[in-house]
Amino acid sequence: MSETRKTIEQLSALAQETRFAVFQTLMRAGESGLPAGAIAETLKVAPNTLSSHLAILNRADLTTVTREGRSLIYKARIDGVNDLLSSLVEDCCDGHPEVCVTLAKLSDKTC
Repeated sequence: MSETRKTIEQLSALAQETRFAVFQTLMRAGESGLPAGAIAETLKVAPNTLSSHLAILNRADLTTVTREGRSLIYKARIDGVNDLLSSLVEDCCDGHPEVCVTLAKLSDKTC
């Protein structure tokens, strides 16, 4: 998949209210992530609906999922977020990348 298509897929994944809320919840959770049931409860989303949203975020490379016992633990994929941010500012400011220094510094921080 080209970088442009990947960026569009990531933006599309985030361009829906529930998915954006799921993504924000996972970003807040940090490295520990959250089980799907906790996400559903926190956001008051039906499990089957949440499952669809999580699959879209996962395909867009913005989340990861691992099995811990009977639970599926979802985490925001920080490298995916950094890829998205980088693609958005890659050619910024007509040859004056110093304008985007603040964004670059933010994307270099780790959770």
